Amino acid sequence: MNEQLKMRQKLVKMASGNKKVDLVLKNLKIVNVFTGTVEKGDIGIGNGIILGIGDYRGEQEVDYEGYYAAPGLIDGHVHIESSMMTPPGFARAILPKGTTSVVADPHEIANVCGLDGISYMLNASTKTPLDVFIMMPSCVPSTDFENAGAILLQEDLLILKEEENVLGLGEMMNYPGVSFGNESVHEKLLGFKDKPIDGHAPGVSGKELNAYIVSGVMTDHECVDFRELQEKVSKGMYIHLREGSATRNVEELCRGVSPMNSRWLMFCTDDKHLTDIVKEGHIDYNVRLAIENGVDPVVAIQMATINIATCYGLKHKGAIAPGYDSDLVILKDLKSFKVKDVYKNGVLVGKDGESVIEQLILKDKKVLDTIHIKNDKVLDFAMELKSEYVKVICLQHESINTKKAIRKVDVEKGQFSNNPKVDILKLAVIERHKKTGNVGMGLVEGFGLKNGAVGLTIAHDSHNIIVIGDNDEDMRVCVKELENMTGGICVASEGKVINNLQLEVAGIMTDAPVKTVVEQLRNIELTTRKMGVPEGIDPVMTLSFLALPVIPELKVTDIGLFDVNEFKFVEVEE
Repeated sequence: MNEQLKMRQKLVKMASGNKKVDLVLKNLKIVNVFTGTVEKGDIGIGNGIILGIGDYRGEQEVDYEGYYAAPGLIDGHVHIESSMMTPPGFARAILPKGTTSVVADPHEIANVCGLDGISYMLNASTKTPLDVFIMMPSCVPSTDFENAGAILLQEDLLILKEEENVLGLGEMMNYPGVSFGNESVHEKLLGFKDKPIDGHAPGVSGKELNAYIVSGVMTDHECVDFRELQEKVSKGMYIHLREGSATRNVEELCRGVSPMNSRWLMFCTDDKHLTDIVKEGHIDYNVRLAIENGVDPVVAIQMATINIATCYGLKHKGAIAPGYDSDLVILKDLKSFKVKDVYKNGVLVGKDGESVIEQLILKDKKVLDTIHIKNDKVLDFAMELKSEYVKVICLQHESINTKKAIRKVDVEKGQFSNNPKVDILKLAVIERHKKTGNVGMGLVEGFGLKNGAVGLTIAHDSHNIIVIGDNDEDMRVCVKELENMTGGICVASEGKVINNLQLEVAGIMTDAPVKTVVEQLRNIELTTRKMGVPEGIDPVMTLSFLALPVIPELKVTDIGLFDVNEFKFVEVEE
């Protein structure tokens, strides 16, 4: 008799009550996501599986009298890299918050390291109990208007399509390419027609949305108001209510949640910094926000669990029922949704908000030493202007969208000159993958920084170097430090580095301990606030998205200033 059959017979005996189970969580009020009810009972667990709800005897028993149990939470769309932690560190941060599974699109590291980066994420995820399901990145690079570290075509994506934990095709950001019939875009969509395909369609509606859906896309996480949500749900799309660091949409979108459409609604974080995860929470924060904004607690839990599992075909996840994985969140009450304990496959992984698992590290040379600048000549940063009237990127509080404006600036000897009385700063994006020497330039209003510069090797999605400052010298200091650190975040002032964080993995993640990274990020934020960056503008997250040419309205890539609405490069001068 083979071992699988023996185990099956053993589990059946346990489930039927004829044999003690491995673990019993007793006297719980259990959320049933199928019926939308709460029932009292014990949860019997064996071999990491829920065997039943009722009166069970166990080798180990834990009494949770007065507490609630909900299924382990699932993040329906996340870029782990945006936490700046590798998968093991990310797991230590989110498991105590109740998130036991994530649907991850590793397009950040794929833009730096290609398939090697995706393989790294798959392999590193095995070092943690967190379930990491991968959506293959569909847009590497996100457009043809920038230089990334890799180009992934359909044939590349298909290499890993059948790997364990690969679910489908990641967010199709090139929605204009879908409408225009771009051959490469549609080859990728057809290659995954039998798998889930994620969307990314901010503001797309009407017949253009029809065309987008016909291409095979089934989800969207870019809705910013409830009317957009309602239209997309009415056409059969699953919609993520997103609450990240720079993009916060749950409160507004909750206006569109109803008993008739809630089964099509899910939660995601998309991009959330480690400091915000530690301070606010993860998917548990989305749930709390929804409850505060009138969503029934059980409905909110369904949106964080079974809805996502159903959308992505995650068998045996998202519910507390016989045969399901014993991924469980223990709560004092449903309204406050404060997580006490978290179980993953029947093992305690989070207690009173703290991780009780070890952080294991995977070293992979293929994702290290990724900063390659052509030479110091690219660090000139002089911006020649033929006119004092220029196009300016205007930042929006708590949003990665920008607005285009025309402003009058100071010009000296044919070059832009910073005026300390005016909040307009120079922005540069420097290609760092293939030593092309490309440098794109633009001007930004609303960042507020004075007497210094901030530089990152996080610049969505191609992750070139991005640096902003009120003087060229501090901008150069930042870039040189980023090169020396092999990636990270740097703040400079008066010709010196005053704060930094090394991100040695692809220039976007680190294996450092969670507490260490949180402390350094908080110091960086405090420093930049003192230098003038206002509340509502995340000094790292906001800056990192100023190079993404698929989010309206004006952005800068390593090639130049890009008008997203017109979908073409434009001159800085008006």
